Parts: sequence; C-alpha cells; structure tokens
Amino acid sequence: MQSIDEIKLLLHRNKLRLHQELLQSKEAMQLIKKATKTTLSEEEKQKVKIQLLDICKAIPAFTVFMLPGGALLLPLLIKLIPDILPSAFREDLPSDKK
Repeated sequence: MQSIDEIKLLLHRNKLRLHQELLQSKEAMQLIKKATKTTLSEEEKQKVKIQLLDICKAIPAFTVFMLPGGALLLPLLIKLIPDILPSAFREDLPSDKK
C-alpha cells in the first residue's frame, strides 16, 4: 500500500509530464503552421514527427483506459508494451525531486 506522500509525488510528477507533453504539442503545432509558409529544417521536421507519433500513441492508451476495467488493464499494457507511452512520460524530468 502506498502512502499519501507517495501518491502526492506521483500525481505531481504526472502533472509535470502532462504539462511538458502539452508544451511539446504546442511547439509542434507552431512548426506545422510555419511549414505552410516556409520549409522546415531537418531538426524541426524531426520534432514534428516525434510529436505526431506521441499523439498517435496516446489515442490507443486513452481508448483502453475508457473500456470497462481499462484503468486496471492500462498499467498491465504499459508493462508489456512500454513504448506505448508518449515521450514525456518515458523520460525522467529534472524537476522530479521531492
């Protein structure tokens, strides 16, 4: 059984990761808008590609979560297929300190 402090820490970490993912998505949208007027550099194209893949990974995870019993199934699925998580949730954040 996890203590209240551990649960608070996990919630805080996931909140930061979600914020990071939203910032990355916002940056990708700005790059897509920029691509309509100019040519993107290779680095910018790579950022857009990674972010679009992350968005595509989030849709099946959300679908599994919405199924009956999905809240129990999703952690098992993540253990079996760890690459299903978006990149912000796979990386350790520098601000993950207690």
